Amino acid sequence: MKTVLAIDAGNSKTDVALVGVDGSVLAGGRGGPFQPQSAGVATAVDVVAETVRRALGERAAPPYADHVAAYLAGADLPVEEERLRQELLGRAFAPDVVVGNDTFATLRAGGSGPWGVAVVCGAGINAVGVSPSGRITRFLALGRLSGDWGGGIGLGEEALWHAVRAMDGRGPATALADSVCSCFGTATVEEVVLAVHFGDLSPTRLHELAPWVLRAAADGDAVATSLVERLAEEVVVLAEVAMRRLDLLGVATEVVLGGGVLTARDPLLTRLVEDGLAQRAPQAKTVLADVPPIVGAAVLGLDHLGAPEAAKARVRTLLARPGEPPRHPV
Repeated sequence: MKTVLAIDAGNSKTDVALVGVDGSVLAGGRGGPFQPQSAGVATAVDVVAETVRRALGERAAPPYADHVAAYLAGADLPVEEERLRQELLGRAFAPDVVVGNDTFATLRAGGSGPWGVAVVCGAGINAVGVSPSGRITRFLALGRLSGDWGGGIGLGEEALWHAVRAMDGRGPATALADSVCSCFGTATVEEVVLAVHFGDLSPTRLHELAPWVLRAAADGDAVATSLVERLAEEVVVLAEVAMRRLDLLGVATEVVLGGGVLTARDPLLTRLVEDGLAQRAPQAKTVLADVPPIVGAAVLGLDHLGAPEAAKARVRTLLARPGEPPRHPV
């Protein structure tokens, strides 16, 4: 039986699943963060390799499958995807390897078919669109450098910015000042700023402020509400532009929302996104990706092998356990 090694790797964890062409899940597991842009390609793939070895058993040796379907955070550009693909091929994970950005896995995980638009708002923010003919549109997704705003880290940075200005008198009062202190267990906002400045607190941990922003907005804080409104606008405009580029604005198109900030189902953020899409893309159907991205990676791998729809439905059922991929043996 032909097999797919599905990989979903991101800033916080790495999920793998060995899947049969009949949709059976033969093994699976979870490993540590995948960070090629900071740690380097080889070191990042080391994390994947270790996760695969633990999932399949220490005596397992490559090739691990007939096909690798790897959908990875940090693979934001085609050149980055190719570097990661060559690294996986060089380690003989499988004779056939496809590497794509993790937004493609979100689209396939949440969508009912292989085309549509996905917007992911996790640590960062990104979007991808695939037309019925297979045409693709995407964004650079390199942060503010490439015109992006939002994601958990972006929301946290803005919350800290406003909290500082509230405390020193340059900005309006906001509950976010107390939120920053409560989140990181400090007496003052200044302590958090200095901790980041001196390297005692990683800037990536600012994403921990995202749920505090959502809570403050729900309680009516004007500054927090303005941040949630701006984030919703960014989500909507990414989806709108992707659909416009693919001539899908007048077509019934699924817009899959993924990533921890969006799948938290915050009532205000969800309503603002749905209302914005209803106004600017009336034919769009919003879908919340309520299964983990490893599902999308597995289904994309089965697509590649030409597996029947029944097999894809089966793997969806077996892997649809958010936060807890199956362990070896399954």
